Amino acid sequence: MSPQLFNARFGRLIGAGLLACSLAAVTAGCSKSEAPAEKPSAEQIPESATEYKPENLEKEAPMADKAAPESGVDYHSFANSNDYVVKHVDFDLTADFDNKVLSGQAILDIKALNSKNKPLILDTRELDIKAVRAGIGSDLKPVKFSLGKQDPHLGTPLKITLPKGANKVAIEYQTSPGASGVQWLEPQQTAGKKHPFLFTQAQAIHARSFIPLQDSPKVRVTYKATIRTPKDLRAVMSANNDPDAEMDGVFEFEMPQAIPSYLIAIGIGNLEFKPMGERTGVYAEPELLEAAAKEFEDTESMLEATEQNFGPYRWDRYDLLILPPSFPFGGMENPRLSFITPTVIAGDKSLVALIAHELAHSWSGNLITNASWRDLWLNEGFTTYLTNRIMQFVYGDDRYKMEMALGYDDLKADLDDREDKDEIMAIDLRGRDPDEVFSNIPYEKGSLFLYELEQKVGRENFDKFLLEYFNHFAFQSITTEDFVKYLDQTLLKQYPEQLDRARIQQWIFEPGIPEGAPHPQSDAFTKLDPIREQWLNGEIKASDIDTKGWTFHQWKYFLDGMPEKLSEDQLKALDEAFDLTQSKNNEIAFSWLMIAVRNDYQPANARLEDFLVSIGRNKFLRPLYRNMVEHGKTDEAKRIFEKAKPGYHPLTVKVNSKIIYGDDSE
Repeated sequence: MSPQLFNARFGRLIGAGLLACSLAAVTAGCSKSEAPAEKPSAEQIPESATEYKPENLEKEAPMADKAAPESGVDYHSFANSNDYVVKHVDFDLTADFDNKVLSGQAILDIKALNSKNKPLILDTRELDIKAVRAGIGSDLKPVKFSLGKQDPHLGTPLKITLPKGANKVAIEYQTSPGASGVQWLEPQQTAGKKHPFLFTQAQAIHARSFIPLQDSPKVRVTYKATIRTPKDLRAVMSANNDPDAEMDGVFEFEMPQAIPSYLIAIGIGNLEFKPMGERTGVYAEPELLEAAAKEFEDTESMLEATEQNFGPYRWDRYDLLILPPSFPFGGMENPRLSFITPTVIAGDKSLVALIAHELAHSWSGNLITNASWRDLWLNEGFTTYLTNRIMQFVYGDDRYKMEMALGYDDLKADLDDREDKDEIMAIDLRGRDPDEVFSNIPYEKGSLFLYELEQKVGRENFDKFLLEYFNHFAFQSITTEDFVKYLDQTLLKQYPEQLDRARIQQWIFEPGIPEGAPHPQSDAFTKLDPIREQWLNGEIKASDIDTKGWTFHQWKYFLDGMPEKLSEDQLKALDEAFDLTQSKNNEIAFSWLMIAVRNDYQPANARLEDFLVSIGRNKFLRPLYRNMVEHGKTDEAKRIFEKAKPGYHPLTVKVNSKIIYGDDSE
């Protein structure tokens, strides 16, 4: 997702830029109790799985602060999910590229949770609701509906009067051309320059901009979909994709496993498919297909290694969709079909940790989901931990140590820039944009917390715990308190001498890193420090530095460790020795351009403009624009931004507009 991370480590794994808005205070329509967890079907969970029975767990998991938000409450949804829960969605949508709208119908299967027969309240954002029918089974009749007051960030509640006993609601609607979760690309914005492209991005609360539903991660739905496209384009979804489907303009999909709304995803373009293994493959424009398949050819090995250690992959296939460069994130873990930025196609597999991260979400995030965005660390902390392990399985100990060390350094840097309240893993997001949760705290602090548990109980024992955890909560959305209760009944009970409940509470509910936490380090980095210092002190020339065999990680460490100011001669020497301005690795180029901006290194200006115009990934854009503004280059930032804006995602426009203009101007 997803989101607000722009430092090197998070961007390398997720590439998630800050989403669109800052959240205003939530209105009174939010649900006040958690929808009951759905028990997975027998075919979804292996026989060894433990049935989730909340009554078998402790009643209470103490909070660090009694004023903390109520567990399980989603403060970012209007939906009355304590009265009704949507179980399944059927939708039929036509993609109108000329008018940039999706239009059609969504049919929701609903289950009443009480006998009060209240109106059903759904989440929408800038949807044109044309008609609503409701009833029992196929007997649907027109019913009254109304749209409430529009919140600039949450959207608009849709209130529907239901006949007694209704279990289906059909909504005819159309999206707006500026839907926050949909991007329409002109042909010139794609790799092939001949066909338009569409993709959706629903995390965190943008599904409501293209489907009226209960847009909350605690509500899980199955879905079927018919997507109608121009006949020369292919549609794909976070569902069962058929690469041999006839190109007749009508594509049908089914997602049989229940997923949260933010994982519903659509892509439409001039797409071809190439398999990478028995269960893995890549969809991309023809111009990118071969390079992507070669870059990510280890995906099948990653999947197999993860299965061997953490249990079966339960989503049938794992394919990738390579999006145009305007995609604002590094990757999005849509089940069965991760959406991936082309900026990680480096030619040397140096950035494939992003693929490992999105794959890991198939266990942590998609299989077990945070019940609200306050609990994001349950998704991203576990996934970051698993990402490092997958990299170790496939690429060895040295790569693992470098990934871990960079993650720790980026966490420390992030902590230096945050208020205490934002350093808490179970963050209080009431009255705030849910996208403000995306930082190194849920990702790297969450991962470091799990790493400490591993160190204290032993890797073999911790792997057993993870395997049981994934089985135990499979296909459910859980809270931080659910996790702590489960920890009480497992690791804390099994290893009372090694683990301490108070320290676990400190990790989750208090700011900072607890004293004595593990500090991952890598020899591959520490040996670079004296080399950098010798060069800075003039003891060696840049051309004397032997960079043969350096990994991307080492280049990032070397460049990111440079002082704030370098002389013109130093900049020129580095550039001439290593051709940094023209680096083909986007991560290395980004680090160099950050140095160039703050030192006004003119020879890099053309590359800076090209970089900002050709790439829409917020992980790169936000820090560069902010760097330009902070170093007196606001006019230049405005000029480049206005030039690039037509190719940016709406979320990218919003966040960078605020940086450049000091408001939400678009």
